[in-house]
Amino acid sequence: MTRVVGITGGIGTGKSTVAAMFAALGAAGMDADALARAAVAPGCPAYEEIVARFGRRFVRADGTLDRGALADLVFRDADARRDLEGIVHPHVTQALREEIAALRRSPNAPPLVVVEIPLLYEAGLEWLVEKTVVVSSEQGTQLERLKTRTGMTPEQAMLRVAAQMPLQEKERRADYVIRTDGSLEDVRQQVRRVWDDLVV
Repeated sequence: MTRVVGITGGIGTGKSTVAAMFAALGAAGMDADALARAAVAPGCPAYEEIVARFGRRFVRADGTLDRGALADLVFRDADARRDLEGIVHPHVTQALREEIAALRRSPNAPPLVVVEIPLLYEAGLEWLVEKTVVVSSEQGTQLERLKTRTGMTPEQAMLRVAAQMPLQEKERRADYVIRTDGSLEDVRQQVRRVWDDLVV
């Protein structure tokens, strides 16, 4: 029986690294952010809704959305962020449901499906998964990773951290917490313990 686990946490805490470690053990992986990018591609329903709501100033010359400019807006404007999430989340949720169902029907169904959903709790998607894993780190670690990985300014990084549910609240709701301030080997051991508890 395939079990479905949601991986969430704060921005810059290492969710993708943890998801990759589960995949290395044999889990199938899904990424809500990748599905969101697909949902807002030109010609998709969410794209048309976003352009109607926010205007063509967020459309690049090649017809794609200027996701950076849109992010700068929504992380400063809570109403705009709610509107954007209200457009995108239903499309992503439907895609996740379809992919999970297809994996479970597969003759070679994996023992575990890990679904990386950064806004799992904020979007109320706990019902989509059986267990939740929160990937957590100190805020200083988050901010340093964001600066190094994306070149964000300290202000941009803080806006993104502040827009999400506090990590302490996510940890309180989690079935498992994996901390990523230590070494990769330490993280890998934590992942292995969760895998053993869920699969073995």
